[in-house]
Amino acid sequence: MPVGLLSAETLRGGSFKALAVTVLLSVFMIPLLRTVGLRAFSMASETYTSGTHSAAFVTCPNDTVAKELARAIVERKLAACVNIVPAITSVYEWQGKIEEDSEVMLMIKTRSSKVPALAEYVRSNHPYEVAEVISLPIDQGNPPYLKWIGEVVPE
Repeated sequence: MPVGLLSAETLRGGSFKALAVTVLLSVFMIPLLRTVGLRAFSMASETYTSGTHSAAFVTCPNDTVAKELARAIVERKLAACVNIVPAITSVYEWQGKIEEDSEVMLMIKTRSSKVPALAEYVRSNHPYEVAEVISLPIDQGNPPYLKWIGEVVPE
């Protein structure tokens, strides 16, 4: 058998195998690529106006206070979600002295228009003489998540 023919047959067999592998990978990859593509299109096609929503932060003396405030805030539709971040250490000046306390942080996702009502609720129901309520506008994020906040928290 001539060496040239053997190489040609091997090449044809290798090409067929490569084609078969390519076809099989394509069949299995199409659903994955379709899902990724749809998700990317969904995120790119939804619009969000920067600052429409805010993340607010409130410190609490303990887990009990944090859970009570978080639940009431969500029940009253002042926020869509409240994360409770345990075991933070706060160092601050209070009445002329440097203080250090263990606290719990609430991270609250809401509409920016609800921040004044949220702050008022926290001031009225928080055990601290001066409760921390600060907020930052959300500039960007996952559009479906931001849309969800808007659906849960009415204007």
